[in-house]
Amino acid sequence: MRYDHGHPFLAIPGPSVIPDDVLRAMHRPAVNIYEGPLIDLTHSLYPDLKRIVGTEGEAFIYISNGHGAWEAALANVFSGGESVLVLESGMFALGWGEIASRMGLDVEILNAPKRCGVDPNAVEARLRGDTGHSIKAVLVVQIDTSSGVWNDIAAIRQAMDGAGHPALLMVDCIAATGCVPCEMDAWNVDVVVSACQKGLMTPPGLGLVFANQKAMAAHRENGCRSSYWDWTPRANPERYYQLFAGTAPVQHLFGLRQALDMIFAEGSDAVYQRHRAIARGVRAAVEHWGRGGPIELNVIDPIARSDSVTTILTGEIDADAMRAICEIDFEVTLGIGLGQTVNAFRIGHMGHINPPMLLGTLGSIEMALTRMNAPFSAGGVEAAAVCMAETINNQD
Repeated sequence: MRYDHGHPFLAIPGPSVIPDDVLRAMHRPAVNIYEGPLIDLTHSLYPDLKRIVGTEGEAFIYISNGHGAWEAALANVFSGGESVLVLESGMFALGWGEIASRMGLDVEILNAPKRCGVDPNAVEARLRGDTGHSIKAVLVVQIDTSSGVWNDIAAIRQAMDGAGHPALLMVDCIAATGCVPCEMDAWNVDVVVSACQKGLMTPPGLGLVFANQKAMAAHRENGCRSSYWDWTPRANPERYYQLFAGTAPVQHLFGLRQALDMIFAEGSDAVYQRHRAIARGVRAAVEHWGRGGPIELNVIDPIARSDSVTTILTGEIDADAMRAICEIDFEVTLGIGLGQTVNAFRIGHMGHINPPMLLGTLGSIEMALTRMNAPFSAGGVEAAAVCMAETINNQD
């Protein structure tokens, strides 16, 4: 018997659940893109986006996904043949490096310890060895949604400063923005890349890039080989359309405005605390399931476990079969395993999410595992509920 007659739930790590208020804000006819309220609404987004990532630098909104934002960041600060150091902690750091390579940059990969976050000591040692300062930038992902790793960006910056290296620090905060703190200026990050479809709760379609004065200086020195990605006309537009190199993404702008209003109404600290409580609940459930079988968290180091996505290894349990039961019979969609996480699944807990939604997801996973006669310890939902309640109480 199937139980798919309720509201389906998307528990993948992006795109995340879209709030009804955001959908309603987007559900409107096309409007005048040359003058009027849309222009004022658009200009209201930039200071609020900069507030979310903690910067007074420049902000750029692109009609793109996160991969487009990756390319935009690279295209604006490098000349062909320059070297970048990619700090790998999952598939998405490697993906950013692959784009850099295809754009003609010399890419070096520094791997994190297996199933752990980036090691700042290894970063410092590598940069100390670059006595000629041939490495022009360090690329890292704050939260890699393939592995579930959270990287300590402040510690990485300290490592770079300890090495006395002048490279730019460029950080992908796509799965972190609106979920966990991102302090671009306080951490002395030069370029932040983000997108709207995860913690910012808006349908995929807007790539975001933020640049400080050092990055803008590199841009002025190197120029940009792409008229579309170019920061210069977007930073100093003579006409509104130059903000987007053409027609504005009208409906997305209305949706993003509503999503930002919701974040500020809740309060950033409250948003981060909510994500923290839910993530701890998910991890408590996984650890409980693992007492009676092979299920385990992918990330070994507790400090490096992210609060927006959890990657779970299932050993000999068929993760794809379990996901199929959840999706077909219970209408709960879980994330597939990516990269090197073989026989795994992922739970996205980012954006418009609350404890009942996650407890329902965890309950569906337990039901699927039970139907499969899989080896695991039942009771993960209760463990999650207790953990979340304790976390919320401590925050209060």
